[in-house]
Amino acid sequence: MFYPESFQVSTPGDLEIEITRDFHAPRQLVFDAFTKPALVRQWLFGPEGWTMPVCEIDLRASGRYRYVWRKAGVKDMGMGGEFLEVEVPSRIVATEKFDDAWYPGEARNTTVFTERGSVTRVQITMRYESQEARDTAGRSGMERGMVAGFNRLEKLLAAGARAS
Repeated sequence: MFYPESFQVSTPGDLEIEITRDFHAPRQLVFDAFTKPALVRQWLFGPEGWTMPVCEIDLRASGRYRYVWRKAGVKDMGMGGEFLEVEVPSRIVATEKFDDAWYPGEARNTTVFTERGSVTRVQITMRYESQEARDTAGRSGMERGMVAGFNRLEKLLAAGARAS
């Protein structure tokens, strides 16, 4: 699996995991790829073999979102949450809770989009309710799924993706 140099994972505190990744695309287009279901479905489904049959996004403060991922022979994985802050095209803060929780509690995710020239940096800070939850999430293999999705997103952005 291709890990671009800009893909970084860190633990800035006892409760956080931070992911950064640069994309060669304008900030608005990257923001759209994270917030428009027609685009999200094309890249946010983890390792090969998974699909995303449910992708619902009500992008506004107090709006909700819902994702369901599917893979043959595996139980569906669903999650969702509430948008707490939405600043188009620079910042999103939302809660995250899985239907069948594999870590205790819920997470609060802050995604920041920063444009420098022709590159947009995405920085996602996931804050968990406990260090145990953070460590469980960190051991889950989520990094591999995020890399696969981000690599697909880079290709989608390079093709000039647009939501219908």
